[in-house]
Amino acid sequence: MTTGALGDTVVLTGRTMRHVTRSLDTVMTTVITPVAMMLLFVYVLGGAIRTGQGTGSYIDYMLPGILLITIASGTAYTAFRLFTDIRSGIVERFTAMPIARSAVLWAHVLTSLVANLCHWPWWSRSHG
Repeated sequence: MTTGALGDTVVLTGRTMRHVTRSLDTVMTTVITPVAMMLLFVYVLGGAIRTGQGTGSYIDYMLPGILLITIASGTAYTAFRLFTDIRSGIVERFTAMPIARSAVLWAHVLTSLVANLCHWPWWSRSHG
């Protein structure tokens, strides 16, 4: 990535982050849903499911699954946001401007990464 492409990516990432933070359904998808699933499976169903013999707790089995679901939903939501931008015509407008073509995709990917990492400390606190 050249310096121009990096700058374009930073600017478009800021644009996409503003869209994400202003959208209630995005906040629910990326933050509230994984937290709700974690609370449901740990506090509501945690004592009802036996993990078998051994020292492993229920959360040791459940946490990786919830984490994978969170990552998969973040990836799907990134694809949806990119599709929405393509469908609305903003990507065509960007191609008419002197910006790197890869910056649009990288901006969406980085936004998804930031959205998933924003609640990462919550995961580590609940596990420890």
